[in-house]
Amino acid sequence: MNRLVLLLAILAIGLVLLIVNHDAGQTLGMSNDDFGQLVALSALATLFAAGILRSRRGFGQGLRQIAIWLLIALILVSIYIYRFELQSFGDRLLAGLSPGRAMVITDSEGEQEVLLQKRIDGHFAANAMINGHEVNMLVDTGASSIALTYEDAERIGLDPANLSYRVTVMTANGAALAAPVTLAQIAIGPIQRQNIRAMVAAEGKLDRSLLGMSFLSTLDFLQMRTDELRLRD
Repeated sequence: MNRLVLLLAILAIGLVLLIVNHDAGQTLGMSNDDFGQLVALSALATLFAAGILRSRRGFGQGLRQIAIWLLIALILVSIYIYRFELQSFGDRLLAGLSPGRAMVITDSEGEQEVLLQKRIDGHFAANAMINGHEVNMLVDTGASSIALTYEDAERIGLDPANLSYRVTVMTANGAALAAPVTLAQIAIGPIQRQNIRAMVAAEGKLDRSLLGMSFLSTLDFLQMRTDELRLRD
């Protein structure tokens, strides 16, 4: 318990000093970053020493304690060094498990791209934020504009019952009437657009909202591969 108190005291004193000297940028003549690393290393050394002192079963037990702490230190250092790669792997894994989730990656030129994974049914889907509401949409390069279902239009704050359905459009269910609207804002990941034209299909005429060319044509880059779709602002 005394060793635990000592460890907590080291961390607490170090944290207080860093908070007090935050604006100054230095603590005890060292930069705050260096001092923070010193505090962390001191805490780690305390844990290391406590593990050795705790062992009362001979030299072999002490060596095992040293090996365990060295392994823990190696794992922590490795996680820190490869943190960006691990984050990218985690994002790819989540994108694969949840198609439609926009994964943001940085290409070799330093440009950000949104990566979408293909669904099991062979389509690409995207979770778009429209007027502050999330809408799951199928990516359709054959659609001239964004097309919203009656229900999705209602969910994002439009009033589909009072729209003028005067435009004939082709859907998977055949010809249907749609009402032209302007979306104040639509975003997929970091890609945002304002005042984008769209259509709202009459009730029951469209099964899924479509992300069409009125949005896709504003992109600088769109590349479709076997299992992924890349979008660049």
